[in-house]
Amino acid sequence: MSIKAVIFDCDGVLVDSETISNKVLIEMAAEEGLKVDLNYALTNWQGKDLKLVFEDLNRLKGSSIKASFEQDFRERTFSAFRNDIKPIPGALNLLQKLKLPIAVASNGPRSKMAVTLSVTGLASFFKDKIYSAYDIQKWKPEPDLFLHVASRLQVLPENCLVIEDSISGVEAALKGGFQTYALAHDHNRLALQKSNATVISHLEEIESVLDL
Repeated sequence: MSIKAVIFDCDGVLVDSETISNKVLIEMAAEEGLKVDLNYALTNWQGKDLKLVFEDLNRLKGSSIKASFEQDFRERTFSAFRNDIKPIPGALNLLQKLKLPIAVASNGPRSKMAVTLSVTGLASFFKDKIYSAYDIQKWKPEPDLFLHVASRLQVLPENCLVIEDSISGVEAALKGGFQTYALAHDHNRLALQKSNATVISHLEEIESVLDL
């Protein structure tokens, strides 16, 4: 099937935000009396709707985390992003070469992408083609966000290539009938290999798929 557009997840595919976010979560969990290591966080929370992450923290604690936890988390991660976030290796090079229509589809809020994509210098490649699950109140692993973006790009799902790095994102893309590529690293590789996505280790591998 021909590829007429490319849809990128944001965190972990375009910007290296997952480790930063999870380190902040670990610090805040410690303030709640919980000991959580980075391996657990990356394995269990990567790409998840924050509501599910907070539910897991409540489960681990055996009671509710503080009411201001989400607001505090957003403020602390945004501050860390402005200082430390970098693009995923190969992301800038790939975007510079791509001639096809492209878009971002993330479970995260627009306010987060406004920071991460701007600080890493990637925002200009997407302009008004940045979409959040908060826009339609439907989150991955449901396919609605990807289907919404494909309709905005006026491309059929089977002609869209989706690049994801989380199981929830891969599930969403596969459910929607998209050509799905999964960017793997040490914490997600085994899980991604069990999916029906094409697993890659570097964004450079997409270039051969698109004949760049």
